[in-house]
Amino acid sequence: MPIVIDGHNLLHSIQKTGEDSEQISDIQLCRIINEYLKFTRKKGEIVFDGTGPRDKSIFDNISNLEVLFAGLRTDADTVIENKIKANTAPRRLTVVSSDRRVQSAARARRATAVKALIFWNDLCKSLSRRKKAPKEPLAKYKGLTESETEHWLKFFGLQ
Repeated sequence: MPIVIDGHNLLHSIQKTGEDSEQISDIQLCRIINEYLKFTRKKGEIVFDGTGPRDKSIFDNISNLEVLFAGLRTDADTVIENKIKANTAPRRLTVVSSDRRVQSAARARRATAVKALIFWNDLCKSLSRRKKAPKEPLAKYKGLTESETEHWLKFFGLQ
């Protein structure tokens, strides 16, 4: 199920909570969402108002999330509405925005409309529940001790 996110709307909702998240930037938000999308095996798009930073290469390493900027002549809401209208399977689409206009456009096409803060809370819960990779043994990085090396060399007849 693809996800389309109103970027500044989500950022604003997160900052309103005041839970040590006032420092989150657009790139940090994109990286967090990308981790969530990898974990849930989904693809998504995030649309920000404006033109964004001049150097957009900071968004290059984000694989599951396409980062878009609306530009100067339109806004993110309009871009998202157009994406909803153009989608060939809107019932499989999830639209993340607290903007009534965007939510109405999503519901009109029978897409799932999720308020920004609800999406953020679900994202945080999902990422906190994911399984952590098991810690690798320290010997992997330090290597074998000298006595262990001698033991294995003798064992394989190399010494």
